[in-house]
Amino acid sequence: MANQAALRWGIMGCARISRRGLIPGIRESTSGTLAAIASRSLATAREWAAEFSIPRAHGSYAELLGDPEIDAVYIPLPNELHLPMVLDAAAAGKHILCEKPLALDTSEAERMIEACKTAGVVLMEAFMWRHQPRTHAIRYAIDSGEIGDLILIRSSFSFSIDPSDWRLDPARGGGALWDVGCYGVSTARLFAGAEPTTVDARARFGPTGTDASLVATLSFPRGILAVIDCSFEQPFRCSYELVGTKGSIEVPDAYLPPEKPLALITTESGVETREFEGRNQYAAMVDAFARAVAEGGELSAPSETGLEQMRTLDAILASARSNR
Repeated sequence: MANQAALRWGIMGCARISRRGLIPGIRESTSGTLAAIASRSLATAREWAAEFSIPRAHGSYAELLGDPEIDAVYIPLPNELHLPMVLDAAAAGKHILCEKPLALDTSEAERMIEACKTAGVVLMEAFMWRHQPRTHAIRYAIDSGEIGDLILIRSSFSFSIDPSDWRLDPARGGGALWDVGCYGVSTARLFAGAEPTTVDARARFGPTGTDASLVATLSFPRGILAVIDCSFEQPFRCSYELVGTKGSIEVPDAYLPPEKPLALITTESGVETREFEGRNQYAAMVDAFARAVAEGGELSAPSETGLEQMRTLDAILASARSNR
């Protein structure tokens, strides 16, 4: 970001993820400043602005989008609001970091991307884990052949939620796959370096019709396989594993890393517990987003626009429903 002005951020919504994620992330970034926050309640926005020393509070999302001193917005709102908010932000000329999943389905994602392309703004899906120093180091280890040729990617992410949680509402993009299984899909796409060629899935569907637990298998070019499991009815688990022809890499606390992230590397030479830099992954994501803005919209590959991710999620859920 040398010689590049810091992005002035506005946050659309006083969500929990803003408190623990993007607010400290922007503050710890080297590329951004937090200029404003909005809520449907001006009183709430003012409370958050006072708590976090944010210069301006807005009592509506439209008011924030009309703020001329905002360059980029973060959208942490529930899934069904992603489409209208992205369209409004693009029309206002703001660059957009949108929480996962990007949309309710592929057709919505296509509309978002077309709107942002027409407006000339950057749209990125907010998978913070991709930007961890640990993730970068593991990608290098895979690319350099430390565990031989990659054969298998396995990801598990689960926790139990209250039956009244909005994430069980199908109209709002509910279900374990959309909320936590999407991390496994992102993991498989990132390390395979490609999009899947086939998918197959099975799920346990709850009373509301959303997937409560789901397992998917994906195949990728070069013979790489992936197994993804996710759940809203199992104990907390959060890990991924990469298995090659000469070893494996196990990654605990995969998407929610501790202060000193670790990985267990098993090769022909033995087993090594490797420690990585514990930089705030949200700050790293904010800086990656700023680089994309500065470089004309170039996002890291496989694409972070959210479209290819959404296509895979749709295919997995369709497979699970057809296999009921």
